[in-house]
Amino acid sequence: MKVFLTLLYLFEGFLQATTQSTDQTSEFHLRGDYLIGGLFNIHYVAAANFQRPQAIDCSSKLFILPNYRRFQLMRFSVEEINNSSSLLPNVSLGYQMFDHCSDIHSFPGIFKLLSVNDLIRPWEDVSAGLPNVIGVVGPFTSTHALSIAPIFMSNLFPMVSYGCSGSVFSKKNLYPSFLRTVHSNKNVINAIVGIILNFNWRWVAFLYSDDDFGKDGLEQFKNKIEDSEICLAFYKAINVNTDYPQMFKQIEEQNIKVIVVFAPKVYAEAVVESAVQLNVTNKAWIADDGWSLNKKLQSMNGIQNIGTVLGVAQPVVAIPGFADFIYSAISQTDGGDTEQKMFCNQKCNCNNLSVKSLLNADPSFSFPVYAAVYAIAHALHNTLRCGSDRCHKNITVHPHMILEELKKSNFTLLNQTVQFDENGDPKFGSLSVVFWNSSGNAEEVGSYHFQSSIQLSINKTKMKWFTNGEVPTALCSPECPAGYAKKPNGMHKCCFTCEICKTNTYVNITEDPFKCIRCKDTEWAAEGSTSCLPKLLEYVSLTDIGAVLTMVLEGLLLGLTVSVSVVFAINYNTPVVRSAGGPICFLNLSCLSLCSISVFFYFGVPTPASCVLRYLPFILFYTICLACFVVRSFQIVCIFKISAQIPNIHIWWVKYHGQWLLITAAFMFQALSLTISFCCDPPRPYNETLWYPEQIILSCNLNIQASCFSLFLLVSLCCLCFIFSYMAKDLPKNYNEAKAITFCLLLLICTWVIFITEYMLYRGKYIQIFNALAVLSSLYSFLLWYFLPKCYIIIFQPDKNTQQYFQGLIQSYTKTISQ
Repeated sequence: MKVFLTLLYLFEGFLQATTQSTDQTSEFHLRGDYLIGGLFNIHYVAAANFQRPQAIDCSSKLFILPNYRRFQLMRFSVEEINNSSSLLPNVSLGYQMFDHCSDIHSFPGIFKLLSVNDLIRPWEDVSAGLPNVIGVVGPFTSTHALSIAPIFMSNLFPMVSYGCSGSVFSKKNLYPSFLRTVHSNKNVINAIVGIILNFNWRWVAFLYSDDDFGKDGLEQFKNKIEDSEICLAFYKAINVNTDYPQMFKQIEEQNIKVIVVFAPKVYAEAVVESAVQLNVTNKAWIADDGWSLNKKLQSMNGIQNIGTVLGVAQPVVAIPGFADFIYSAISQTDGGDTEQKMFCNQKCNCNNLSVKSLLNADPSFSFPVYAAVYAIAHALHNTLRCGSDRCHKNITVHPHMILEELKKSNFTLLNQTVQFDENGDPKFGSLSVVFWNSSGNAEEVGSYHFQSSIQLSINKTKMKWFTNGEVPTALCSPECPAGYAKKPNGMHKCCFTCEICKTNTYVNITEDPFKCIRCKDTEWAAEGSTSCLPKLLEYVSLTDIGAVLTMVLEGLLLGLTVSVSVVFAINYNTPVVRSAGGPICFLNLSCLSLCSISVFFYFGVPTPASCVLRYLPFILFYTICLACFVVRSFQIVCIFKISAQIPNIHIWWVKYHGQWLLITAAFMFQALSLTISFCCDPPRPYNETLWYPEQIILSCNLNIQASCFSLFLLVSLCCLCFIFSYMAKDLPKNYNEAKAITFCLLLLICTWVIFITEYMLYRGKYIQIFNALAVLSSLYSFLLWYFLPKCYIIIFQPDKNTQQYFQGLIQSYTKTISQ
C-alpha cells in the first residue's frame, strides 16, 4: 500500500517531467527501433528527506565519477551493437537512461520507461501499444533495486543489473524477471572469508553500510563464519551520523587488527578518510568489490599509515574501443550541457570532466555493464529470429519474450561465456584479490573462482605488510600449545585460556579444540597429548623365565607328593603314618596335588576357561586339605584333653566317623557355593588399565562379593585349625602334629599377607607369577613342614616309629599332667 501511495505522490512530478521534449540531443537518450532502459546513479543523494516526494534535480548532488564511466560504457555498448553486422543486423538499438540518484525521488524516470505515449497503465493493454523499452540495465545498488524492482516484476519486465548483489534477488518467487551480471553478496563474502582464513585471522571487525546492501552483507558474513574459527569481534552500521572516533576507540579497546569494510564507495571513503585523520594505524583492511579499486583512496595522502589494504574486486577487463569512444563523447558534450536539460530533467553537469580522469576512474563493474547490454541485445536478436543479414521486424516483442531469451543466454563476449543460472545469477566470471602497494595502485595478487576445486589462490610474495614483511596476527587469545585444550573466556569462542589435557586424554583441534577427549580403554596418552597410542598388551607367556621356574616348582611339588604317598603307603601300619592321620593323609596328599593344577593356568592369554580353572581347583581342593587338618588337630585335642572331661564327644566322634562327616560337609558346602557363584558371575578375562596407562595387563577377575561364601569357608577352616592346633601346643614333642600344623598355618597366613600387600602395591603382569607362587607356597607349607618330617622319621629314624616309643611318650606326658 505504501508503494502505491508513493507512486500517486510522484505522479505529479512525473507529469512535469514528461511534458518536456525528448527530441533534443542528449547523452541520456538515443532513438532506435527498440530501446534499452538504463539506470545509473551518476550523482548521490546523501540522505532521504522525509517530505512530499517530487522529481529531484540529481545534477546538484554529489557527482560519482566511476558511475558516470559506467554510464558512458552503456552508451558505447549500444553504439558498438548498432555498428555490428552480425548482431541485430537490420535493427537499431536506442536507449533511455536516467540518473537514478535516489531510491525515493527518481520514480519519474521509471514511469518514463514503462509509459506508452506518456501514459502509465497498471496492466498491460496490447491495444494501447507496448513500450519501446524492451529491458532495463541497472540499477547499481540493492537499495535502489528494492524500491523499483516490484514495479517491473508485475509484467515480467526484464531487468539486468550490473551491480545489485543483494542475496534476496536470487529468489525468483519475489523477483521473477530480475537477472544480474555480477555475483551476489554471498559469493563476495565467501571470497572475503577465504582471505581471512588464508591468513589465519580470527578476530575481525565488520563495518557495513546502513542500507540493504550492507545489512545483507552482514547477514551473509555471520552465516559464513558460523561454523568456522572466525569470530566477529565488532560490527557497526555506517551512515552519515556515524561517530567515527568512538567507533575506532572501541576497535582499539578490543585489540582488533583486521577490519572488513562492506559498503558502497561513499561510505567506504568516509571510513578510510576518518581512519587517516584519527591516525588509526597497523590494521589489515579488507575491501569489498565496491571500493577495492578506488583510485581516490589509493592516492590519498597518508593512506600508507593505516596499515595494509586487501580486497576483492571485479576483474579489470579492457573493453576494446572504449577509450576512443570516450574521447569522442567528451568532445561532443563540451559546451552543450544545457541541451541535456530537455530530456526528462536529466543533466550530467560535468563540463569540466577530462578524458584522462574518466578513463582512470575505478574500472570496477565495467564488464558487467557491457555484458548486461549485450545480454538484452542477444535476447532481442533471438526473439526477432534474426539471421545473418536481417531480422523479422513484424514480430511483436513483449517483455516476457525478452525475459525468456535472457534466461537462455549463451554467447561469448570478450572470451567469456555469458550464461545465467535458474536464479538469474551469472554462471561466468570470478573475483580478483588485490593489494594496495606502496605505489598507490591496486595490484592483483590472487583470484577467487566460483566454479573450481581450488577457489582461492593468493601469491603472498607480492605483498608487503605493515609488520615488516610478516603476516599480522589477529587473535583474541594466542593459540594454545599442542596438547592444550581451550577453556572459553567470555562470549566469543576466540577468547579462551589454555589447559593441558591430563593423562589418558588428548585434544584434537580439528574436531573440538575446547575438549579433552578420553582415550579408549585400549589406548593411552601422556599428559598434554594430541592423540592416543595403542596400549601394550602385557601377560606372562608360557616361555617367560618366571613362568618356567614356577612350573618347575610345580613339577617338584607333584614329585614330592607322589614320593610321600609311596612312603606312607609302604609304611601304612606304622605309628607315624597312623598318627599323621592314616587314610586322611592320602586324601590330603591327593588334594594338594589337585590344588597345584591351578598353577598352570596363571600363564598365557587368559580365557574364560583358564580363568575358571585358575581358581576352582585350588579353592575346592584346598578346602578339603584344610578340613583334613581341622579334623586331625581336633582329634589330637579331643584325645588328650577333651575326652578326659567330656568322654561322650570322643565316643560320638568315633562311632559316627566324625572326621569324614566334617570333610564331606566342607566339600559339599564349598562345591555348592562355587557352583552358585561361578554360575552367577564366573571369573573372566579382565584388562587392567588403571595402574599403568600405557599398558593393558591381561588377567582374570574374581568377583569377591560373589565368592564371599567360598572364601569365608576357607578362612573359617583356617581359623578352626589354628585354634585346635594351638590348644595342643604342649603335647609330647615327637608326637605333636599340632605344632607342625600351627607352623604350617603361620606360613600360610604370612604367604597371603605378603601377596595381598604386593597386590595392593603392584599390578604389573608379574603379579600372576606372584599369585602362582603364593598358591605353591600354600601347598609347600603343608608338604614340607608336616609330611616330609614324618618321612624323615620313617626312613632315617625307624627306632622312633615303634609302638613302644609312642606309648612311652604318652605315659611320660600323662605323668607330667598328673603331677
